[in-house]
Amino acid sequence: MVSVGEAVRTALPRMRSGAALLGPALVAAIAYVDPGNVATNTTAGARYGYLLVWVLVAANVMAGLVQYLSAKLGLATGATLPEAVRDQLRGPVRLAYWAQAELVAMATDLAEVLGGAIALKLLIDVPLLWGGLITGVVSTVLLLTQDRRGQRPFERLVTAMLVVIAVGFAAGLLVSPPAPGGTVAGLVPRFDGADSVLLAAGMLGATVMPHAVYLHSALARDRHGRADSRSLPRLLAATRADVGVAMVVAGAVNLAILLLAASALRGFEGVDSLEGVHSALGSTLGGGIALLFAVGLLASGLASTAVGCYAGAVIMDGLLRWRVPLLARRVITLVLALAVLALGMDPTWALVLSQVVLSFGIPFALVPLVLLTGSRRVMGAAVNHPITTGLAVVVSLAVIALNAVLVVLTVSS
Repeated sequence: MVSVGEAVRTALPRMRSGAALLGPALVAAIAYVDPGNVATNTTAGARYGYLLVWVLVAANVMAGLVQYLSAKLGLATGATLPEAVRDQLRGPVRLAYWAQAELVAMATDLAEVLGGAIALKLLIDVPLLWGGLITGVVSTVLLLTQDRRGQRPFERLVTAMLVVIAVGFAAGLLVSPPAPGGTVAGLVPRFDGADSVLLAAGMLGATVMPHAVYLHSALARDRHGRADSRSLPRLLAATRADVGVAMVVAGAVNLAILLLAASALRGFEGVDSLEGVHSALGSTLGGGIALLFAVGLLASGLASTAVGCYAGAVIMDGLLRWRVPLLARRVITLVLALAVLALGMDPTWALVLSQVVLSFGIPFALVPLVLLTGSRRVMGAAVNHPITTGLAVVVSLAVIALNAVLVVLTVSS
């Protein structure tokens, strides 16, 4: 009979080995807790209370499936999603596809730099333009960690910042817990006018992030390489665990943001801006909670802009075979974000609009992903089960339908 001690000694190396495979999904999950999420979720909670809880839950489930399929593609084929799409498209179509994917990456970068700039203004009263510049410089330092020291140190750094983000945004719920009945009622799918649909599309775009879909295939491939038939089942099992942990963390943070706004900010004037949210939290829950919120927002902006720039490089390299140095790409996208700040656009509204742009990019990432992972010619023995493909099709159709409704409501209003 095997003793308890022997069983533990046998299990520990396996646990350590499995844990060592985790990490890529946690980097991708930063995309789900970026400043755009904060802007859309606080706005949704402050305006509509618990009404759109169901959007976050549904979007998080969708994101988990999508991120797993993206990582699976990278492991089974040794190619990133942009590389796999490039192989299927010809010149002009490929360029058009790259243009929309690049627009999505730029919208992502805009949201993240704006969020960092707002956070620095809240913390140390730095003007927004200078705050955006500081955010860009610090995020570049984070990005160079991956470029020079490899993926694992970058994963550890980003995961540490994810913890800071979680604490910063969830702390307020200890002081102002949400109403259980309202939270449960929010799980029933419904809207309340065109503006709630606009916000729902923004929340969806902030949760099922196109650039994270492109990026995850590269993260998994670069960490593990192309898996052979013997190692693939183990790596896919570890990837499912990785994605599960990442989605639980990201979903909990997003839900905490919305619930905090619904429980503590409903009915307050001026909470449509992140500055107003910070001020309202300070007056209702105390300066400590407001400080943690600002720190979480800063960590969100710094980490997510580094990840977003990384994703943009993966998109360009994969679709066009153009390798632009990360530093050069960082400068180009930073200039565009700083231009928005210099022009005096309302930063919070710019954040929300950036998330709507992201929602329009989702079908262009999802449809090829579903087709590629459902193709035995591409995936071989790792091809999706028909049920998995069916679920992925349902997710894609739901997202496309919501965007179509959004277009109609926006034009008509």
